[in-house]
Amino acid sequence: MRPLPLPLALTARLAPVAVLATAGWALSSGPDTTPAARDRATPSPAERSASAPATQAVTRTYTAAPAPCESVADKSVGSLVPGAKAAGKEIPSTDSKVRRTCSWNALKGYEYRWLDVSFEVMASDEAARKSYEERVADREGGGEVPGLGDAAYSVVDLTTEDKQQTREGTVLVRASNALVMITYNGSDFESKKAPSTDEINKGAIKAAREALAALTDG
Repeated sequence: MRPLPLPLALTARLAPVAVLATAGWALSSGPDTTPAARDRATPSPAERSASAPATQAVTRTYTAAPAPCESVADKSVGSLVPGAKAAGKEIPSTDSKVRRTCSWNALKGYEYRWLDVSFEVMASDEAARKSYEERVADREGGGEVPGLGDAAYSVVDLTTEDKQQTREGTVLVRASNALVMITYNGSDFESKKAPSTDEINKGAIKAAREALAALTDG
């Protein structure tokens, strides 16, 4: 796979109690014990707690990444990556609870295809939104994919090495505090040409829709 916290401060504000002294007030008069004076007394800890602003809860819909190798239907794997084993191969992760990736690749005849599906669960919606925007900013030439998650972006690139073309599509989807990233590419080793932009883009979006469904269903 080619790659692919926000504490809240709670401040309790306490109004200081001001006691005004009258000029010529006799020292022997002692403290004021009238009801008004008692009303001005410093509030108790319980009263301070009740009057303090409430802590804002962090929005976090997803707590763990789903099994990536089960996120794309066997039939879809067969059409996107002909000749690949439907089970796929999960890539080792440093924290499989929040970041998981599965990969499928195969050469059938002279046609080669590669598909990666990756899930990343973040601490909050805001963290996922920021990461999504940063990643999209690094990928020019693509466009938004309507109706997919809270936001989705697709881009297709063509590379040529030793006269061999490879076309790669990437789809990045944000759903609440999770990101779904699809990488799909292909080459024809006989013609040295790459699959069409339309084929790669549609294939990547198809995988993205299924992977997103696996995330939300899980």
